[in-house]
Amino acid sequence: RRHRSQHGPHHADGDHLTFHIRNAKAKPYPLGLTLRDGGANIAVHSHAATHVDVVLFDKSDKQTWHHKLTQRDGDTHYAFVEGIKAEQRYGLRAFGPYDPASGHHFDGYKLLLDPFATAISGPFRYAAELSRHGNETAHLVPKAIAVTEQKPLPLRTLADPKLIYELNVRGFTMRHPDVSLHKRGTIAALAEPAIIKHFKKLGVDTIELMPIAAWIDERHLVNLGLRNAWAYNPVSMFAIDPRLAPGGLAELRDTISVLHDAGINVLLDVVFNHTGESDMLGPTLSQRGLDCTGYYRLFHGTNVNDAGTGNTLALDRPHTVHWILQAMRHWVLNAGVDGFRFDLATIMGREQQGFNPEAPLLQAIENDPVLSSRILIAEPWDIGPGGYQLGNFPRSWYEWNDKFRDDVRRFWRGDPWSSNNMATRIAGSSDVFANKGRPSRSINFITAHDGFTLHDLLHFTVKNNFANGEDNRDGKSHEVTCPGSKALGLLSSLLFARGTPMLTAGDEFGRTQGGNNNAYAQDNETTWLDWENRNTKLETQFADLMQLRHALSDVIADDFLTGTIVEWFAGDGNPLDWSKDNNRIIAMVLRSATRRVCVFFNGTSTATTLRVTPETGKLWHNLTGEDLDAPAQSVMVFEEVSRDEDSKTGNLLQ
Repeated sequence: RRHRSQHGPHHADGDHLTFHIRNAKAKPYPLGLTLRDGGANIAVHSHAATHVDVVLFDKSDKQTWHHKLTQRDGDTHYAFVEGIKAEQRYGLRAFGPYDPASGHHFDGYKLLLDPFATAISGPFRYAAELSRHGNETAHLVPKAIAVTEQKPLPLRTLADPKLIYELNVRGFTMRHPDVSLHKRGTIAALAEPAIIKHFKKLGVDTIELMPIAAWIDERHLVNLGLRNAWAYNPVSMFAIDPRLAPGGLAELRDTISVLHDAGINVLLDVVFNHTGESDMLGPTLSQRGLDCTGYYRLFHGTNVNDAGTGNTLALDRPHTVHWILQAMRHWVLNAGVDGFRFDLATIMGREQQGFNPEAPLLQAIENDPVLSSRILIAEPWDIGPGGYQLGNFPRSWYEWNDKFRDDVRRFWRGDPWSSNNMATRIAGSSDVFANKGRPSRSINFITAHDGFTLHDLLHFTVKNNFANGEDNRDGKSHEVTCPGSKALGLLSSLLFARGTPMLTAGDEFGRTQGGNNNAYAQDNETTWLDWENRNTKLETQFADLMQLRHALSDVIADDFLTGTIVEWFAGDGNPLDWSKDNNRIIAMVLRSATRRVCVFFNGTSTATTLRVTPETGKLWHNLTGEDLDAPAQSVMVFEEVSRDEDSKTGNLLQ
């Protein structure tokens, strides 16, 4: 009952065989491995393969059995394998033409990961044999693990996020003194009381986890002695990486449950634009070996590189759309994930002619009853032709707003004409998001994982990426920096703007990466947050400002600043003259049904007094300080109160 290929490796039969292929029913099984009474259904998609084998291993990774999937329906190879039980380790081998010029990379010596596997036996590690045709790789790669289906978790009702906190799972707790050593750097650490206390102090209601799916280091990092610290190089879309969750999916599910009990949503940053198989010289691990021309976008047999990482997934095809939808549903229904941030999301809407907001994958997500109810955030660009698509994703989606990031930085740097763009950004970026009807769809941020930290953009004008081993050529060379500005001024701009604020972990207490603005390869103290030496004063100031944002929810509402609800003034108290190129002070006066509030941005190098005239019988009460002076490079918030009330109001933050 054993299949022995003429084109692939031969293996010993072993001492005994307990697995058998049984004739399948007429229709193919669901893709992946599905446990059933007496065994498992196994189904694999491949258009170009002549046949596909399933290979079984014991827990010592010794091969025990392999056989051809005997049934085929269109592009689906499938069979029922008797004797498979939960925890069974397995892999795939695909056979067909080896013709790289035509995009075919079939190699029977390559053990391949099932694209639908939800658990793996260990992490992926790069080895040269993975990239060489005809080299056996079963001893080099982790195996898929058969998992019993779980009862789907109920869907939670979700509100708009109030503060998103982007964090690197490993780097966030590797140096945290209140997290036990065995949990540091893992997903389980996020459920520790000290971590939840920090989230609650800051007012975080949504955390966004940088990628947790199984990844592989880029091949050039191995020779440099470096490791990928960010995990934006996935092999699997379903399986959690054992380095981040030794307890597997259960660890993620249990952690999310604790966070939910604390009122905190959990988003996953997912990389559906490319895989860790890289360019034509990269490792063959899964999709390339199963059906390169089916999974990837190719041009004359060569990978299209719209992701800038060596390959681009073809996400406009029915089988890839199904693959991604099932991955998303897996994270939501089996782990309790509340939504997703999509890395280089333009690729998700790419068709042959370019980006289409009604592309098959985007439409499928919008129409899915589970996924359409979750929080969906696009990083709305890639490096391909027409790749910048800010504002063009479906109406219900949120989008990272890099115009907010750059225009706010330029204002605090003092660039000419920057006050006009600054006003547009803090008013909700209606020039970009008016078609969505709500400024909350703009994810406002000053910094993200990619680029300078908040501390570093105030202290560096030139990147310092030499530790990455690429002679400082990597990373953004012309990032907008604002040396000499104050961190609190930029953080205040973030919190008193319309839109959804996002904070990158550690910026609230002055983390530094020594000027490295592309620290993806620094799985070390460069990216591990230094909790013991953090700036607790800045941290507390941020927390206070977040409380004030909540208190001002009626004037920082989810609508664009137009008409009678906003007035703009200059530093002298007169209406702002938009024709001037040097407005360094902006006073934004907001009116709700019950009060009038002034947010005062002082971008000058000296303390400045608020000179906007209050209404008759009233005066300005400072909610963020003791008087009417705004220190240099600062943001103050004032509320109009009657003269009788002022003497007994006191500072609302005290």
